[in-house]
Amino acid sequence: MSFHRTLTMSAMLVLAAGTAFAHPGHPGGEPAALGFAGGFVHPLGGLDHLLAMVAVGLWAIQHGGRRALWLLPLSFVLPMAGGFALALAGIGLPGVEAGIALSVLVLGLLVAFAVRPPLPAAMAVTAAFALLHGHAHGSEMGDASHALLYAGGMVLATALLHAGGLVAARLAQQVALPMLTRAAGAAVAVAGIVILVG
Repeated sequence: MSFHRTLTMSAMLVLAAGTAFAHPGHPGGEPAALGFAGGFVHPLGGLDHLLAMVAVGLWAIQHGGRRALWLLPLSFVLPMAGGFALALAGIGLPGVEAGIALSVLVLGLLVAFAVRPPLPAAMAVTAAFALLHGHAHGSEMGDASHALLYAGGMVLATALLHAGGLVAARLAQQVALPMLTRAAGAAVAVAGIVILVG
């Protein structure tokens, strides 16, 4: 299947699922929903977060080198936790929702075009977007008394999503189809556009 055909099919699927890109307040105020399990499920329930996290894993594989394989995902996980803490402390950040949508678009484009900046620059871009994602999660928390368990579940789910992106990209490269990784990045970028204009 050609790259253009794959991109077209991916775009159609993304557009068909446009209503899933809303960023609702996932868990409510019930303590059971705000524990470890609630935190674990939260990133999986918002397609914008899920796509950005998988894109970071794809980009880490594309970047090449062992350091990128753990530094890029780590540069998402730690700042995300920082953004979460800022939100719990009542410290606002401007443009969080727009920044999250932009993160999906930008990370998708970076993967689609196989952009490989110096690793510190890639980490800085990843960290800036992660801060916004974490802040959005923290803002939706509601009950800060369960914050530690919730954050633990969220961090674990995020790490697993990054790992999923790493595994998917590695498999694509092993079957000599690195174009699949780029097509996935293009699909993520299309999703970012849908989120931005939605």
